[in-house]
Amino acid sequence: MDDKCCADFQAAVDEYLIRHRSVLDVLTKYQEATARVNRALAKAVTECGCVEIKAGRQSAPAEVQYSDLKNFVSSHVSGEPCEHCKEILTKELGRSLFYTAALCNIAGLSLHDVLRREHRNIATLGIFHLS
Repeated sequence: MDDKCCADFQAAVDEYLIRHRSVLDVLTKYQEATARVNRALAKAVTECGCVEIKAGRQSAPAEVQYSDLKNFVSSHVSGEPCEHCKEILTKELGRSLFYTAALCNIAGLSLHDVLRREHRNIATLGIFHLS
């Protein structure tokens, strides 16, 4: 996402977020949006069946380099969301991004700066960025 895209999106959120401007409203709507993303993926598995989840213990050779570990672990997801499920997931992820931008607005943060900083952390710290 470039700076203009983020700034335009964040400005649109600020302009059109009318009813839920309280930080408490935004926090709870953000949480609800995240739950809806989870629900959309769960329904792709349980109702549509276009995606399967086969979870089990992750295993890797004992002498594997940490940077190579991603080659041995699984997401536990097989299949790909069908067009209908992709549409729903896209809608719900968009709503989640809407409330992320709303939180940025309330906190006086730039969504682009947040994304750029996280990208810089990932690029700098590599595999250690989530420590």
